Amino acid sequence: QQQQSTMLRPVYRVPHPLAGDKVQLTIFDRAAIDTYVPMVLAYLAPAPSNEALKEGLLRAIALYPHLLGRFAVDGHGRRFLHLNNEGVLVIEADVPADLADVLATGGMTTDVAGFYPTVPEESVGAALLQVKLSRYRCGGLLLGVICHHHIADGMAASTFYAATPKPVFDHRSIEFRGSSISQSHALVPMDKIKNIAVHFPVEFIAELKSRVDAPCSTFQCLLAHVWKKITSARGLNPQEFTQVRVGVNCRGRASPPVPMDFFGNMVLWAFPRLQVRDVLGLSYGCVVGAIRDAVARIDDEYIQSYVDFGGVADANGEQLAATSSFGAMLCPDIEAESWLGFRFHQLDFGTGQPSAFLPPGLPVEGL
Repeated sequence: QQQQSTMLRPVYRVPHPLAGDKVQLTIFDRAAIDTYVPMVLAYLAPAPSNEALKEGLLRAIALYPHLLGRFAVDGHGRRFLHLNNEGVLVIEADVPADLADVLATGGMTTDVAGFYPTVPEESVGAALLQVKLSRYRCGGLLLGVICHHHIADGMAASTFYAATPKPVFDHRSIEFRGSSISQSHALVPMDKIKNIAVHFPVEFIAELKSRVDAPCSTFQCLLAHVWKKITSARGLNPQEFTQVRVGVNCRGRASPPVPMDFFGNMVLWAFPRLQVRDVLGLSYGCVVGAIRDAVARIDDEYIQSYVDFGGVADANGEQLAATSSFGAMLCPDIEAESWLGFRFHQLDFGTGQPSAFLPPGLPVEGL
């Protein structure tokens, strides 16, 4: 591949109201995994030109100064966001192949890391949003994006990508690492962890839902199924406990509710927990019920408690480290995130929606 890189910076006729601000990361931001999250979209020919894409990105990004800024560290060693308009890194590559052949041979799944920018080893000072435009000789396009999770959660990121440019609880050892070693997970070399993709036909999902005595969402039903299958495959002690870390969008659960287009992080986690023998032996309805009950506990009271916890931690100068980390072995636990409501598939540059979407391969055993 031949490639070149450019740093895109919007020019404001009137300075943005937040220009130059130094913004502390919120307690929600700091709980998110400390890494860049990749995404790859495929567009068959005819796809928009690189110049048109860069122009559109400049117009859209002007409304999101957080994505143009850089992480820095204050005098207390705490990372913050400097809204300095340093820009978005755009990499353009020419690929001497036909995109249809790459899609047909499964090339997108075997070498996905080559389709998005290389994840920086150090995020301080690095571009927080980076884009790679891989142009194929047929005119097709692979769009690879990485965005730091401390800037935006999945809902916020998908809203930005698809947007049309226009003017009481102890949360240590839950969202953050505590002192208890019982909550820690072993680390393994990340190249030892392989991601797999599984397709669940509509008929299979309908059959699963028929096993549940009450209405349930597709995500809850599939999560119960996956929890059962992974637990069985691991061959765990029947007396052992296993739990699922389930991401919960708090926007609509807060009182008053936060608009769904709020940009940033606003995810907390529910932890349905059962003994191995119960995960394997109970009905699908019972396992779905355990998941539903745990998610229901993430209510306004819990969210307010979490915000208060962050205020106390800040007042005490406490450094909080998120529980998530790459290379972790979650066994006997698992983590599950639903992307069903995200809008990545709606990213249309004027020639139609993407013909393929590849979610990120994240090196965490059990995710």
